[in-house]
Amino acid sequence: MRPKKTILCVDDNEQSLSVRKVMLETRGYRVLTALTAADALQIFKSNSVDLVLSDLIMPDFDGRQLIKEIKTLSPQTPAILFSGKITVFSYDEMPADVFLPKGMYAPVELLERIRLMLVRKRGPKRAARSGEPAAAAS
Repeated sequence: MRPKKTILCVDDNEQSLSVRKVMLETRGYRVLTALTAADALQIFKSNSVDLVLSDLIMPDFDGRQLIKEIKTLSPQTPAILFSGKITVFSYDEMPADVFLPKGMYAPVELLERIRLMLVRKRGPKRAARSGEPAAAAS
């Protein structure tokens, strides 16, 4: 059995965070949660995290700053940033790999983005080996 991929979800709204956690856990992911960016950074430093999913606007420091810190520690970790207040974000200023406005996408789209980002991080599947060299074309 493959080990579960770990997703760190960060949102200052407890209800949104618990809905997202249940949605991801029912799809087989291990989900770590944080209500603040500061807590999320500590969780990230002490756990193996495969992907970060963070709200943009939060008290203390925002999701953009959190993702910058995480990318400094682990540039290959994919990150998705979302916001309920901002629908357009300048990609020049965005440290995340993807920005999604809350409510503007279906949960299925979020799940597919997560799946694709995790596949891209892992790399392509290796070709199945049968132990015999491939037959040469004549």
